[in-house]
Amino acid sequence: MSEEILSLKPAGVWKFFHEITQVPRPSKKEAKIREYLLATGKKMGLETLQDAAGNVLIRKPATKGKENVTPVIFQAHMDMVCEKNADTKFDFENDAIQTYIDGEWLRAKGTTLGADDGIGVAIGLALLESKDIEHGPIECLFTVDEETGLTGASALGTDFLQGKMLLNLDNEDEGQFCIGCAGGKNTEISIDFDEEDCPKDSQAFVVRVKGLQGGHSGEDINKNRGNANKIINRILHEATFAYDARIAYINGGNLHNAIAREAEALVVVANTKAEDFKNYVAKFEGIVRNELKTSDPGVCIEIEAAALPKKVIDNYTQCDLVEALYVCPHGVLAMDQDIANFVETSTNLASVKTIGKQIKIVTSQRSSIESKKEDAANMVAAAFDLMNADVTFTDGYPGWMPNAKSQVTQLLKTAYNNLYHKDPTILVIHAGLECGLIGEKYPGMDMISYGPTMRGVHSPDEKLLIETVAQTWDLTVEFLRILK
Repeated sequence: MSEEILSLKPAGVWKFFHEITQVPRPSKKEAKIREYLLATGKKMGLETLQDAAGNVLIRKPATKGKENVTPVIFQAHMDMVCEKNADTKFDFENDAIQTYIDGEWLRAKGTTLGADDGIGVAIGLALLESKDIEHGPIECLFTVDEETGLTGASALGTDFLQGKMLLNLDNEDEGQFCIGCAGGKNTEISIDFDEEDCPKDSQAFVVRVKGLQGGHSGEDINKNRGNANKIINRILHEATFAYDARIAYINGGNLHNAIAREAEALVVVANTKAEDFKNYVAKFEGIVRNELKTSDPGVCIEIEAAALPKKVIDNYTQCDLVEALYVCPHGVLAMDQDIANFVETSTNLASVKTIGKQIKIVTSQRSSIESKKEDAANMVAAAFDLMNADVTFTDGYPGWMPNAKSQVTQLLKTAYNNLYHKDPTILVIHAGLECGLIGEKYPGMDMISYGPTMRGVHSPDEKLLIETVAQTWDLTVEFLRILK
């Protein structure tokens, strides 16, 4: 069914997007997609470069008579978030994404679609291949590892780009132009524990939290969706202090920039309390369903019998862990004081993993105010400092300060008006974009971000609104037409 998209228009964009879906491209493992991009650029006969970080740059000369037009850069990232449903068998390092058309949307079977930002890459390649568009000098920059730290943009050399305007193709709402974004960083925790023998006269249960929507930890953080890590820890906290339960492991969430959709734990309860514990979990499912009846109605909690483990986490660490996870913040911390309904600061309890004799926890913080980003990270750290955990911070990335009067903003707005006879929405977003880092490397670079409409990004529910791809393409062509 994947080849259905080859019948869609504009043909060039969909041809390249289909090809991109056939090439594995997890973050930090972009070798295959990089080779595809290098081969494609060279096949077109265009100057094709690769820097030390693995970013790819393809240059296309101006068409006749447009040599003196302002040179522009179209930028997209080549990696994708690799998320799948628990019951989907899929190898992101080797398998092709299986796309299908679902009414007006394009989706993937049980996995992320990779339209974030594969569709941006496809638009760039279609521009490079086009023979019927008049334009000035064009560069297409395809960066690596955007999703797990923006390291491609961070490592970009200061002499790699020649263009003066940069159009980032990584926005997810047609008709919305982004001119600024939040900065971000990760706070990561490592907790060592001792193993103790599993208590005798006990029963073991696997408890699972499933059915949540998850989503992007920036753009979806204000939608009151459930976090599987927070939900399962409420169960484990009650199990620890009300049922004297022991925990063998806890695993939930995967990526730092995705809200945890699923989590599970292996819990050991004395025979005398096992039935009461099962009843508690069943009752708690009703509580959570009520809490999330509007924002995340698909939530469910499962409990099933399991074989007794040989070992469990030592009781001292277990008690500290469930307390720390309980107080660890998740969600919106502050709304912007100047922009209505805009998140200023947030934090995401992204993943909790039992690996050997350690608990590894990853959280991510975002804010449009640098000091508030640091404060949010310190808040998370404090929750785990109390149990003497090992807490580290990533370097993070800067925000992108908006300039509503920039030339590229005015030109893209004019192009939108020419096509649709209405104004686009100009906004700042809470998600992170590479523009902030690129702007640091190239002071004065005039930047904007736009793109077709997507929903459910960073989750297997990711979908791309088909008609908006053509709208984004037409807007790009019109922008190049009016650019002087």
